[in-house]
Amino acid sequence: MKIHIDLDCFFVSAQRTLDSSLLHKAVAVGGRSDTHIFSKNSKDQGVNFVNAGSFVSTFYQNYEKRGDDLQNFIDADGRIRGILTTASYEARKYGIKTAMSINEALKLCPHLIIKSPNMALYQELSHKLHLFLQEQLPLVEQASIDEFYGDITGWIADEDVPAFIDSLRHKIQKKLNLPVSIGAANTRYIAKLATGEAKPFGCKTIYPWNFDEFVNPLHVSKFSGIGRAMMQKLQEVQITTLGELRKRKGTLQSWGPYAKELYKRVNGESDAHISLKSERKSIGISRSFDPVFERHELKRRVLILSRHLLFAIQKLKVIPTTFSLTIGYEYQQKSHISLIKRKEFCEKEFKDFCIALFHEADKQKRLHVSSLSIIASDFTHICHRELSLLEMEDDKKLHHLTKQAQKIREKYGLGALKWGSEI
Repeated sequence: MKIHIDLDCFFVSAQRTLDSSLLHKAVAVGGRSDTHIFSKNSKDQGVNFVNAGSFVSTFYQNYEKRGDDLQNFIDADGRIRGILTTASYEARKYGIKTAMSINEALKLCPHLIIKSPNMALYQELSHKLHLFLQEQLPLVEQASIDEFYGDITGWIADEDVPAFIDSLRHKIQKKLNLPVSIGAANTRYIAKLATGEAKPFGCKTIYPWNFDEFVNPLHVSKFSGIGRAMMQKLQEVQITTLGELRKRKGTLQSWGPYAKELYKRVNGESDAHISLKSERKSIGISRSFDPVFERHELKRRVLILSRHLLFAIQKLKVIPTTFSLTIGYEYQQKSHISLIKRKEFCEKEFKDFCIALFHEADKQKRLHVSSLSIIASDFTHICHRELSLLEMEDDKKLHHLTKQAQKIREKYGLGALKWGSEI
């Protein structure tokens, strides 16, 4: 059998491990694009290269404070900005949901406690849970920062699975002070569905004999992999439950390969192996902000993003070969440019390259810009460069300076060394 382990309200639960006064209270963790990165006095930038998941970026602002952090979401004009990344079950009773604006949430629940995200804490606890699960299970896959899959086929007898997963969730609670819910089934997709129905702090096992009884009544929106477009198609043909979907095999098959696979997953006919490790395929940094028109300020922000991105590239010891820069304009306009560069950059070359990407991507110069994104992908570990003797000496000096700058930033923080044009 496969099992799916999901941390309940993880970000809130993690905050409660530091501050017990948050227990049994309506608490939510806010999310707002970290524009502190562009501050000329920016410091305390955190960085993470593992366990990334939904709402978790590689670079973030460190916050460590007890109590309510609402002031961190109030801008210079006194407006409360940001959305919620998660909310406690006590908060959900008031109708508060993930991705709701903080303003709207406070109207529904005025006594709601808002916490700033503490990414370093989330990463630490997620990593500890992963290590613990590796001691408890023969095969473990980390799907995101708060989600894990395990394969216990042939290791735990099917009839013993309910007792095993019940014991496992209590062990995790005792070891890490974190509540989890666990689902078990013959496929990972049905196990995940079971977890959703077991929450909060519950467990549920689905066998072939209770499969129809469990799956058929559930709304199609509860099945992972049914997005907005598929949901609309299902609504158009009056399919609202998973049981109705299972009866419409011909309809699903006529919609193409993805719908065919979806049908097999819902029917418990398709599964995927537990993957012990997946290689990172890209690294990027993006930020949304209040609209900015001045191009010199936008270039300054590109420089800051490039400095952070180069730090990550060097830390990962990879050589990206494809670079993409995306500009988000007002009126939901976007511009994107991708270039292939099979070379290893020193810091100066990389910042110049990113500025060149920005100039090429900026097609709507009359519009304000509200977001910037730079992504490096298609990694290699080999780099071929043909240089003259003079170029080789200059190249060595530049790369030496880049390595020394990297050491300083790793020791003293990302803000320890900046380009003068950033300030």
